[in-house]
This record gives sequence, structure tokens and C-alpha cells, in this order.
Amino acid sequence: MEDSNNLNNEEINHFINEANDKLDKFTIVLEKFGLDIITKMGQTNSKINMLTDKINELNKATIEIKSLTPQLTNIIENHKIIETELELIRSLVQKSNISFRPKEIVNEEVERDTTATIKKQSIIDQFNDLKNNIEKINKPEPLILRLENIKEDIFIFKGGHRILYEISQIMKKIEGIESLTDDLRESLKEKIGFWINKL
Repeated sequence: MEDSNNLNNEEINHFINEANDKLDKFTIVLEKFGLDIITKMGQTNSKINMLTDKINELNKATIEIKSLTPQLTNIIENHKIIETELELIRSLVQKSNISFRPKEIVNEEVERDTTATIKKQSIIDQFNDLKNNIEKINKPEPLILRLENIKEDIFIFKGGHRILYEISQIMKKIEGIESLTDDLRESLKEKIGFWINKL
């Protein structure tokens, strides 16, 4: 009986020892697992801090770039203005055919074509004469005849002009009436002033 009790006690002790060993091993595993988790969390926090610092640096750089935008805009606008001015100077030089050799400039004389000025003045005089004497014209035929003469002179002088079309429109309008009205005369006076300015 005592032998069986001893066996039972030994088995119990053996079981307890094994359980203690397993608990110790499990505790070691848990401790290692806990340490690994803490280490990983520390590394993660470190990475998060590094990323936060980089984001802050990027924000600062973005703010600095934004503050440079007005200056860059001014530079671009000034560049465009300079390009426009240079293009204007280039076109003026090409049109005027300027030579940068002073001796040639002094020796050259510009011949002026006075016939164009005379022709233009002749057309202006015809317009002014018509404007001043329109009150004396009652029938459309004499007015159409005078407008036709002015139109031909403008065509010879300019070769083609918007005024020619407008005079033709007035002539068509006058053709269908019996006599000139005061309103038509006033309208024609205004148009004559406009045409003179457009020559």
C-alpha cells in the first residue's frame, strides 16, 4: 500500500516538475515575444518620427517654393515684355532699313513721293466740297455722280478700301428716292467726316 502511495507521489512530483519546466519554457517564450513586440514598436515609432520629420521638411520646402512664385511670375512677365520690345525694335529696324554705319546715314537722302499726298488732299477737298454744298443738291443723280467720281479717285489712290463699299451702299440707297431729305443729308455729312478720317 505504501509502495503504491510512493508511486503516486512520485508520479505527481514528476508531473509537477514537467509542468513547471513547461511553464518556465512558456514564460521564456512569452518574455521573448514581449521583448520582440516592444522592439518592433520602438522601431516603428522611430520610423514614424523620421517620416514626420521628412514631412515637416517637405512642408517647409513647399512654403519656400510658394513664396518664390511671385518673384518667378515677375521674372516671366519681364522676360515677355523684353521679348516684345526686342521684337518691336527688330521689326522697326527691318522696316526702316537702318544701316548702323554713320557715314552712309549722313550721305543718304530720302526722296518723298508728293503725288500720294496731293491725291489724298484732292479726295479730302472733294469730300469737303460735297459736305459744304449738299444743301444745294435736291435730286439723287448729281449726288450719285459726285460720289462715283470720289470713289474712283479713292480706288486709284488706295487700290481698295472699306470706304468704297460704304459709298456704294449709300449710292444704292439714294438711287431709289425722288429727292434728298434733311435726315439723309445730315447722315451723309457724318459719313463724310468719318471717311476723311479713314483715308
